Amino acid sequence: MRGYVNIPVSIYCKLCKECGSRPVIAQVDDIGYIVKCSKDDRHYQTMPGLIDIEDWNRHNTITITSIDYNLSPMMAW
Repeated sequence: MRGYVNIPVSIYCKLCKECGSRPVIAQVDDIGYIVKCSKDDRHYQTMPGLIDIEDWNRHNTITITSIDYNLSPMMAW
């Protein structure tokens, strides 16, 4: 057994903001389940417990402040 379950494509979840891979669900001992990156265990993963895809989506959102915008063309008005 591979140790994780692929999340069906019909369930909306954001891709990992570090590497762009789709998350998977993994069982953690007898504690519960985590949603984690399928490529690297060092990327974000949810706290053990119930399957929390909303937490995964919240932490893998790229904010507008992280993108460098060039506003100089707008200043010409």
